[in-house]
Amino acid sequence: MTHIHRYVKNRYTVFALCCLLIVGALDSFFVKVESIASSFSPFLFPILTIFLLVFHFFIAFFMLMKYWCDRNRLYLVAIAMAFAGSSLLMVGTLQSFPSWLTLYQFDAVNYNDAMIFFTFRHVMMAILFMISALLYTLRHRRLKRCINFIALATMVIFTAAMLIFAWLYSSHSPLLSIDLVDNENRQFMLLWHNSINIILIVLWLVTLLTMAIVSRLRNLFWLSGNFLCVCYLVTLIMLFYANQTEGFEWYRARVLEVTATLLIIFVLLCDVFNLYRESNVKYQHSYQNSIRDALTRLYNRSYFYDALNQSLRTASIKPVSVIVSDLDRFKRINDTYGHLQGDKVLQFVARLLMNSVRPQDIAARIGGEEFVLLLTNTPAEAAKDVAERIRLTLSHFDTDSSNGELPEPITISMGVYTATSSSMKAEECVENADKAMYQAKETGRNRVVVYQ
Repeated sequence: MTHIHRYVKNRYTVFALCCLLIVGALDSFFVKVESIASSFSPFLFPILTIFLLVFHFFIAFFMLMKYWCDRNRLYLVAIAMAFAGSSLLMVGTLQSFPSWLTLYQFDAVNYNDAMIFFTFRHVMMAILFMISALLYTLRHRRLKRCINFIALATMVIFTAAMLIFAWLYSSHSPLLSIDLVDNENRQFMLLWHNSINIILIVLWLVTLLTMAIVSRLRNLFWLSGNFLCVCYLVTLIMLFYANQTEGFEWYRARVLEVTATLLIIFVLLCDVFNLYRESNVKYQHSYQNSIRDALTRLYNRSYFYDALNQSLRTASIKPVSVIVSDLDRFKRINDTYGHLQGDKVLQFVARLLMNSVRPQDIAARIGGEEFVLLLTNTPAEAAKDVAERIRLTLSHFDTDSSNGELPEPITISMGVYTATSSSMKAEECVENADKAMYQAKETGRNRVVVYQ
């Protein structure tokens, strides 16, 4: 228990140090830019807002897709609603910059509206992030359908309410009003400095603590989410010391938010890559199981015949040799020493066969103790030499030299057939090699016979 506590504590320490390093590096970069540029282009803030809008929409869509794949992860919906609502509120922010792209009417910017959408966006995201952290604790529980529906409806209604209130408080509606920025001199009002900014800082601090405690920073996803909370905290602290919306702190805060959002997108892309890699590994494992014999890990009958049919297409140019082999008196091994020992013998012979052929050749198990080799571009004499080498090697093993895998010396009978015509069928090739193998059995076993 002490080790777990120490590990978690170390994660928090490392996370805090990384946050300080990244935020410090960005701040140093911005200070350097500030010393070079006296002011920023009026295009910068709307452009950064558009980037954020697109990024947040992408994250929201990705989270909904992940939830659709696993309905138990209800906490992803809260994050999706947070970023989706943020995207819509940033649309309202862009409307505060009339004709900024074509007519350069930057004096007509409604900074108070931009600040209202900014405030409601932070309130909405902080609360939904907190809800997501709380729902994360229920990820292993099978929630009832009605509870699931109520949670989804509550998050949707809350997000819609934040959007509606932001619209009503902006200049687009005469019903409600609030003054956060003086549009004439672009100065922050006392309401922002004395109340709203402090409330937002406290709200994000509570959200950060909730997410850090619940998630324990156990993976990159929650690390990036907690880092986003840190960036929002730093953003609000910067704006607390700022006097007006067009100051360097305003742009510095927006760049910090873009950086944190890019980190989340990077984590999501890493998640996609990991899922692809895991699925590819599982597919390869499943494919290998479908083409290999479970006991010996040699190729199975089906794969062997497919490979042989493909090789026979060019047999008139490159001869194809087939070697069918059968262990001599193997039934006596099973009867005397048991089937478990018999399986060890089969595995030993299978390894010998695999190590005796080239990588492009095929070694397969097509029966109980019956094996077959497919040698591509190999004439009859060369195939006979391969078979003879295998036979001699196996006959030299005994119990000691095989580390107990062979309870007694084992011999093998082998039949060789070489196809030199593309019209030859796979079944006919195996049948001819099988006839040669049975001839080896009938003439004394432990020998190689080439089909004539």
